[in-house]
Amino acid sequence: MSSISIIGLGNVARALAARALEGDNAVEIIGRDPAKAKELAAALGGATVGTAGTVPAGDIVVLAVPYVGATAVVREYGDALRGKVIVDITNPVAPDLQGFVVPDDSSGAQEIAKAAPDNAHVVKAFNTVFSHVLSAGPAEGRPLDVFIAGDNAQAKARVSAFVETLGLRPWDTGELSMARALENVGLLELGLMNHSVKHTNFSLGITLLSLDPPRES
Repeated sequence: MSSISIIGLGNVARALAARALEGDNAVEIIGRDPAKAKELAAALGGATVGTAGTVPAGDIVVLAVPYVGATAVVREYGDALRGKVIVDITNPVAPDLQGFVVPDDSSGAQEIAKAAPDNAHVVKAFNTVFSHVLSAGPAEGRPLDVFIAGDNAQAKARVSAFVETLGLRPWDTGELSMARALENVGLLELGLMNHSVKHTNFSLGITLLSLDPPRES
């Protein structure tokens, strides 16, 4: 099992922590408000509470904060994140929901990676799963898919193993540059929510038509 530190106290932090504990992972909750962090850990049962700005206990550190503050959080921790796998779950969507607040040739995950220590590895994951869908897990026998992107194969393997402990299905999409595509999926989901589905009780995933590759004719 994995050792996870979750920075943030919102809905995604709660959902991830709950599923992580159910998967027998060690979970540390970290927030700027120590009282709220203790309250969340107590409500979850089994989680420990860390101190903001110090070295997180977990080998995997999940940034469960809005993108607007994510790079500042990484800079604040600085060398405390050395050697850690940093999981970016953010979607850097502009307020009008028509684009992003990052440069056209970058992504939220890549901007976070620029702020991280050189020997920390940023992995994009969980940004395409709504928090309440994550809490509920797979429905009607359908797997819940988590798309992953990152430059370090070992870091992606560790995040994939963590995803599997949650009862979810990881999909490696390639290098960290693919985070831009995954963030576009997050934007697509917001478009579906606003214009057709009209709610957030859905998820996007992979349907395998065959376990074997197609034969060449």
